[in-house]
Amino acid sequence: MRDLGKIFFKYRSYIPVPFVLVMLIFMRPTLSSIIIGYIIALFGELIRIWSVSFAGSETRTTSGVGGTYLVTQGPYSIVRNPLYIGNIMLYVGIGVMSYALFPYLQIFAFLFFLFQYYCIILAEEDFLQNKFSEKFSDYKRSVSRFIPWKNNLPGNIQSDIQLNVREGLKSEKRSLQAFIITSSIIIFYYIINKII
Repeated sequence: MRDLGKIFFKYRSYIPVPFVLVMLIFMRPTLSSIIIGYIIALFGELIRIWSVSFAGSETRTTSGVGGTYLVTQGPYSIVRNPLYIGNIMLYVGIGVMSYALFPYLQIFAFLFFLFQYYCIILAEEDFLQNKFSEKFSDYKRSVSRFIPWKNNLPGNIQSDIQLNVREGLKSEKRSLQAFIITSSIIIFYYIINKII
């Protein structure tokens, strides 16, 4: 699964494309689906922005699993993989907005991306364990992989990275563009179908 995680990691920006195409072909948005889905997707995007405002542009690398720092602040003090939780919320939210093949496409996408990120996380945790050893072991004992929970982190694992929203937004530019464009297409489709 770790080898599969490395492959998923390398191509993670392109893997959602088939889901988006299926969604655009079969979308039947309603006002309710747009509102509910947009709220879910927006929360996912906000979690991503908060996360990359600590983790920085390293989250954009596709060369391989890695990292310069062990980030344990902000959302990383609540859950070890906030970016992936944000991604799943973003994908599911957009899927709900589209109301395409509802609820089957959304359930399948949720399960697929959960599996994908689980494989990626296994590969990332191997890297972090080798690089940060005992510090990462302490972090794993203190913070859950997927279930958010506010913990008091031991002093030896607290990182000293400053929140930088400007850099976070810069790093998040592609995801924000994709979110805005996809949401706009769904909303425009809904409006056009209401007019016709």
